[in-house]
Amino acid sequence: MLNILQQYWWVIVSLLGALLVFLMFVQGGQSLLFGTVKSKEEKTLLVNALGHKWELTFTTLVTFGGAIFASFPLYYSTSFGGAYWLWMTILFLFVIQAVSYEFRSKAGNFLGAKTYETFLFLNGMFGTILIGVAVGTFFTGGAFIMNKSSITNTLQPTISYWTNNYHGLEAITVPFNMLMGIVVYFAARTLGLLYIIMQIDFEPLAKKAKNQIKITGPAFVLAFVALLLSLFTMTGYHVNPENGFISAVRYKYLFNMTELIWPFIMLFTGVILVIGGLANTLFGKGKGSFYITGAGVVLAVWSLLICAAFNNTAFFVSTVDIQNSLTLQNSSSSEFTLKVMAYASLMVPFVFAYIVYVWRAMTKVKMSNEDLLKPDTHKY
Repeated sequence: MLNILQQYWWVIVSLLGALLVFLMFVQGGQSLLFGTVKSKEEKTLLVNALGHKWELTFTTLVTFGGAIFASFPLYYSTSFGGAYWLWMTILFLFVIQAVSYEFRSKAGNFLGAKTYETFLFLNGMFGTILIGVAVGTFFTGGAFIMNKSSITNTLQPTISYWTNNYHGLEAITVPFNMLMGIVVYFAARTLGLLYIIMQIDFEPLAKKAKNQIKITGPAFVLAFVALLLSLFTMTGYHVNPENGFISAVRYKYLFNMTELIWPFIMLFTGVILVIGGLANTLFGKGKGSFYITGAGVVLAVWSLLICAAFNNTAFFVSTVDIQNSLTLQNSSSSEFTLKVMAYASLMVPFVFAYIVYVWRAMTKVKMSNEDLLKPDTHKY
């Protein structure tokens, strides 16, 4: 029963991670503030269109962290507690985003709108890349040591600790992690462009977005193909289900896909949806492309995160000693905790249905300059 609950909660956590990548279309849109979007009118439209959705990304990030903390607390304490410079940088970039949406158009704003637009741009550029780097560590691991017996040490009851002074920043030097960051950036930027085309009623801006998608869309697809080639040829770490011994296995993640089958079907479906959504924009009318491409991104990312831990795979490898690596078995909460949480998770479909309802109500009509001129309109 415990093994089933551990897998169930990894599926939930992985889904939250995939949804987070999709919702980062807000960050992708913010990355257009300098270069693509230039006039004050265009920036105001863009910021206000994205402003209706930025809380969803932030909330999903917090929910992802909370779900990890509750279901796999040893990963939470090891990664968030050990690689804290990486996570603190990510948190800082998201905090300045929240502040920027709140104060950009406030009267008496002594920093000026351009300062807050710069903050939004930094969040859009580096927030996406660093989130991708953090996701990449599910496959590449970190420099930590785990010793559960140290919990009895009254002076320093720390189960795991980092072995270098970089505390997570070294993750940006790992090529695979940076490739994952680039993929997340291009995914967010592509979805941001598609959202602009779908949601903003301003022809000059829509035209710029359509021109940009011709570059960003193919770049996203090529970067994702490069990521898959790198992932499927890299070494993973197999966990012996009988004694917990961890050993290196070449092509482990490719084996996970082919042996489990259903993640491969998810990945294949996701790739087809992404290509179909982009093709619909480039060669068709583009109706529904944002949702088609977004669904493809969710399925593709979800399948990769599932393969990071399923099929007896260590999902957070210790680069110091692989026997200290984290697995679903050695990092999860107790069976009682996971069971109680599983009952609580039955409410998730109702919450999701409410989010869909609110989303549809807020995106039913495209945003235009006329909407922003209404006296009762809240402007970001």
